[in-house]
Amino acid sequence: MTPGPVQDVPAPDLFPAAFPDHTFPRLLWEGAPPATLPAQAWVTETTHRDGQQGGLPLTPETGLAIYDLMGRFTATSGALRQAEFFVYRPADRAMLEGALDRWRGGHPVEPTTWIRATRQDAALVAGLGVRETGMLASASDYHTFYKFRPGGRAQAARTYLDAVAAVLDAGLRPRLHLEDATRAPREFVLPLVEAVQALAAPYPAAQAPRIRVCDTMGVGLPLEGAAWPRSVPRLIRELIALGVPGEQLEFHPHNDTHLVVANSLAAVLAGCAAVNGTLLGKGERTGNAPLEGVVLHLIGLGLTGPADFTVLGELADLYEGLGQGVPAKYPLFGRDAHRTRAGIHADGLNKFWPMYAPFNVPALLGRPLELSLTKDSGLAGLIFLIKSHTGVELAKSHPGLQALHAELNAEFDAGRQTAVEWEEVAQRATALVAQ
Repeated sequence: MTPGPVQDVPAPDLFPAAFPDHTFPRLLWEGAPPATLPAQAWVTETTHRDGQQGGLPLTPETGLAIYDLMGRFTATSGALRQAEFFVYRPADRAMLEGALDRWRGGHPVEPTTWIRATRQDAALVAGLGVRETGMLASASDYHTFYKFRPGGRAQAARTYLDAVAAVLDAGLRPRLHLEDATRAPREFVLPLVEAVQALAAPYPAAQAPRIRVCDTMGVGLPLEGAAWPRSVPRLIRELIALGVPGEQLEFHPHNDTHLVVANSLAAVLAGCAAVNGTLLGKGERTGNAPLEGVVLHLIGLGLTGPADFTVLGELADLYEGLGQGVPAKYPLFGRDAHRTRAGIHADGLNKFWPMYAPFNVPALLGRPLELSLTKDSGLAGLIFLIKSHTGVELAKSHPGLQALHAELNAEFDAGRQTAVEWEEVAQRATALVAQ
C-alpha cells in the first residue's frame, strides 16, 4: 500500500507503551511472543572468578564489598540469583566464607563455587557449605585434543563424568561449564550432556545438573540460521530438545566480537533462563556479559523484577578506587555515558530533555544528564550547564551569558582543545544567575 502524504496531529506520539517514563524501554511484540520464551529469566555473577581472572585485584574485604553491592542491586527482584567463587587460595576461601555467612543471614545472592572437573577438586568443595558447584568441562576439539595428554574426546568425557559423579555423591548440584561450546562438535556436546543427565537421574531433584553454555572466545552468533556450533539459539534449542529444562541452562558469553548482549538475549529468547556474567562487564580480555545491560533488557521483556541500578554507581566508584574503572564512554555508567558536547543536543535538552535520553536516566540510574562545553556546544550548551547546576534558565539574549560565551569561544579559537567543565565556569555563571 502506498502511504499518503504526512498528516499533522494534535499531539505527539512518543510511544509511551514502549518508552514509559518510569522504567526502562519495554519490548512490544508484533503478534504473540516466541513460544520458547521462558516465563522468567535472571542473571548470575562471576566477578569473584572471571572478573578476578580479568585483573580485578580483590582482597577479602573488597570481594565482600562487591558481594554486598550485588545484594543491594538485586534486593527482592530475583534479577541476580547466584555468585561463584574460587576455592584455591586463602583469600578466595575467606570471600566465600563471608558470602556464605551473609547468605545464611538473608542475603539474596546464593554463593556457589568453581572447580576443575576432577575428583580431587570435588572433594575440596564437599564440606564448604555450598549447594552447587560449577565445574570446567572444555568441549571443543581445540581443548579436548590439545589440553589433555593423550588427547581426545572420549578421555575428556570420562574425566568430566567421573567428576560429576563425585559432586553428586557429595550431595551437591553439579553445574557443567561447556567451555568453548561455540566451537565444539555436536557429536561431543550432546552425548556428554545426555550422559550427565542419565548419571544424575537417580539423585534427588535438588541435584539436577545445570548446564552452562560458554561462548568462551566470543565467536557465537545471535542468528537462527547460522550453522552449528556458532548459532547461540540453535545450541540452546538442541539442549532443550535433549531434555534439559530452560531453567537449568545458563549462557556465559565473552565480548571478543562485540556481540555479548545480543547473544545473551538470543539465548534467552531460545529458552535459556539464566545469563552468567559480571556487573559492569569485568572479565578476561574484552570482558564478560555486562549484567546491568542484560537485566535492563530482561526488565523490558517482562522476565524479571526491577533491580536497583542506582547502586551500580557505587560499584563503578569502587572499581575506580582499585585502578580498574570503567571506560569514560562505557554504556550507562561511564563518566561520559550521558554527557553531550553538541550544541544541537544541548538545545534539545533545554527544550525537552527526553529527546536526548534513552530513558529516565536520573531516576533509574541515579546519574545526571551532563554537558561539557566545547567549540560546538554553543549558547544552548552554556544555558543547559548553568540550569543543571543552579536551576535557573537564562535567556539566550542575556548580555552576561553572551559575554561568557564569547570568552569561551575566544579560547577555542585560540587553539584550546580540552572541554570546559562546570568547575571552570561555576563562579562566573553563578554570578550571572545572581544578577
